[in-house]
Amino acid sequence: MFEVRVEADFSAAHFLRDYNGKCENLHGHNYKVYAHVKGPKLNEGGMLMDFSKLKAALRAVCKEIDHTNLNDVPIFDQNPSAERIAIYIYDGIIDKCKADGIDLTYSPEKQEPFLLGVDVFETDTSRARYRVV
Repeated sequence: MFEVRVEADFSAAHFLRDYNGKCENLHGHNYKVYAHVKGPKLNEGGMLMDFSKLKAALRAVCKEIDHTNLNDVPIFDQNPSAERIAIYIYDGIIDKCKADGIDLTYSPEKQEPFLLGVDVFETDTSRARYRVV
């Protein structure tokens, strides 16, 4: 199997409901995000996937939430944990790539590249991952 990874970043504020500690207060992070694509074969150019297409999709999704209060984004239901941010970005990459004619959805029998997962780092030492397999 081959795997490629691209990264992007964004800055945003949030607070966590149903949490007893300092993160229940409004605070911000400079998030780093990795998107991983995996697949069994290379294309005719010797690549699993064009880095620029994957980076463009990732950066477009991150731009949507850059410099926002994530609690104001309805999909997070007022509780934007790193785990929820990871699946939001994962789904966003899938949608943006589909709009460009690239299907990165996963299925067990698929012999084409698929979006394996997304890592969201709140800090250098704290990461959440959404992964399909």
